[in-house]
Amino acid sequence: MSGENEHIGRQESVADADDELRGRIEEALDMIRPYLMADGGSVRLLNVTPDMVVELELLGACGTCPMSAMTLRAGIEQALQRSVPQISRVEAVNAPAPY
Repeated sequence: MSGENEHIGRQESVADADDELRGRIEEALDMIRPYLMADGGSVRLLNVTPDMVVELELLGACGTCPMSAMTLRAGIEQALQRSVPQISRVEAVNAPAPY
């Protein structure tokens, strides 16, 4: 029985770590959202993969902007990596296909 309780404890600690990580990512996003909103856009955190890839949904003008790839790499990704160094990269799940 103690093995089962230990497994549950590990799951809870992983969930707590995930919640803490997501909270830090959201805090970082909250710092850059005003700049995105000034241009009619925003982002939503969708997922953090096991290999520390942050998946975002680009909202509003960001979803159709031809500069969204540059904003994602030069702005959002760098800001997130400064706040949460464990992040390996940031991807937009609804990014327009490059031409």
